[in-house]
Amino acid sequence: MSNVNSALKRAKLLEYIFRAVLGFSALFIGIILPIIILIILYKEASLAIDKFGVINFITSTDWDPVAGKFGGLAPLVGTLIATLLATLIAAPISMGIAIFLTELSPNKLKPIFSTAIELLAAIPSIIYGMWGLFVVAPLFGEKVEPWLQDKLGSVPVIGKLFEGSPTGIDVLTTSLVLAIMIIPFMSSVVKDAFNMVPPIMKESAYALGATKWEVIKQVMIPITASGIAGGLILSVGRALGETMAVTFLAGNVNQIPKSLLDPFTTITVALANQFTEADTDIYLSSLYFLALILFIMSFVILYLSKLMLLQSEKKWKV
Repeated sequence: MSNVNSALKRAKLLEYIFRAVLGFSALFIGIILPIIILIILYKEASLAIDKFGVINFITSTDWDPVAGKFGGLAPLVGTLIATLLATLIAAPISMGIAIFLTELSPNKLKPIFSTAIELLAAIPSIIYGMWGLFVVAPLFGEKVEPWLQDKLGSVPVIGKLFEGSPTGIDVLTTSLVLAIMIIPFMSSVVKDAFNMVPPIMKESAYALGATKWEVIKQVMIPITASGIAGGLILSVGRALGETMAVTFLAGNVNQIPKSLLDPFTTITVALANQFTEADTDIYLSSLYFLALILFIMSFVILYLSKLMLLQSEKKWKV
């Protein structure tokens, strides 16, 4: 009997230690580590914050290391433009993939298609960047962008988007490659949202005479709207932090792009290309300031996406 009691005590002790370790790990990774990163970024960026101020820094296009004048508007706008365009391209494709995998694909082919899509997420970003630089950029610079200029250049308003010299190293190519990179994440979240739809709701719609497309349009999409939005925002957070692929394709020109064919820069591109060149304290501090802005943007976006996904799961969980 004593052996049994001692064994139970050891088991409870091991369980307590295991739970304590897991709890501390979750607390450290989820709360303590982000706070430490935030404090370090703020401390390193404090020199630039004191000199330029937050509002002046994010509204200024100056970036002159020689004169010691820095502003983050150009990389900030470039980050937002590339992310927005990539999301607009990826969203309808991801929706179509999710609909196909959940409602249209034969059961035998679903694992194959799902694995093929998920494999896109496993490809390193530098491979996407090299593929974009050596394959997509020349194709767009020589064929696609001149054709777009010829067909759409004379159209009012829209033509302004295709002004400039078609080189393939620009906003359009970067956004396209970035969209391909985030499609697996977005389609996976949307597919999971569709799978949370209670089967009885779809069966009821079919019993009332609805077609498959009517069920998708009038039942599945409205029910999972918040989950779809959460996946969309989650993919935006993924696109915001992309570095290597964008570095290959953006052109690293510190300007606000006026058309889809202009080279530009983003926060991650500026950090990747200029950290080793920062030879003054204010230069290095300004780069940390950009990193702090990106960290806050990513944190807010990911928090909103997680909140929306949790609300969707709680609302329709059965």
